[in-house]
Amino acid sequence: MPKVVLQGGETQEQLLRRFRKEVVKSRVLTDARRKRWFIPNSEVRRIKEKKASRRNSSHGRRSNM
Repeated sequence: MPKVVLQGGETQEQLLRRFRKEVVKSRVLTDARRKRWFIPNSEVRRIKEKKASRRNSSHGRRSNM
């Protein structure tokens, strides 16, 4: 969990903005959203294969142009 300490002359809004940046950088929310529901290993593997095929097909189209 990211932590921020109030620095001298810093307002609460600035502190909150710095905290939000730290949360985004540490990927806490993305992990929590991803782990919200259980996904079986077979489903994870199928999704990865689908992403890989899309990634490979888009690279093939670029080289033909």
